[in-house]
Amino acid sequence: MARVLIVGCGCRGGALARALVAEGHAVRGTTRDPGRLPEIETSGAEAVLADPDRLATVMPQFAGVSVVCWLMGSAPAELHGPRLRTLLERLVDTPVRGFVYEAAGSAEPDVLSAGAAAVREAAATWRIPAEVVEADASKRDAWVAAMRGAVGRLL
Repeated sequence: MARVLIVGCGCRGGALARALVAEGHAVRGTTRDPGRLPEIETSGAEAVLADPDRLATVMPQFAGVSVVCWLMGSAPAELHGPRLRTLLERLVDTPVRGFVYEAAGSAEPDVLSAGAAAVREAAATWRIPAEVVEADASKRDAWVAAMRGAVGRLL
């Protein structure tokens, strides 16, 4: 199976991690908060400290990863704009084979739409296989199924 990096492995990320681990994937989940590391570990994922607002902390986590899941549907606008674009540009020089973008959540719809457009543009420009998932995260089972499907299509 493959290694999947979940950037933003909170409640939704933990549910996705459990599902991917159950399928036999190795999962690495990030958090900014050292106190959340044990919670990530209970999902079966390897827990690491990384801040998506500081890409230098995220980039080393790409080692051995096939797919990155960017779960920032509830994050500030910066993580859907400049930070996301920079990350996508840097993905070209990594072994990562695919990128999943969460395009639904409590962030403003125009922010999520701009992030989805950036992902699609990067996919076309640099031939980065990518999936944009617009499933409603409040419907947890359907959201997890949509995310698992996106990861599966990229693998």
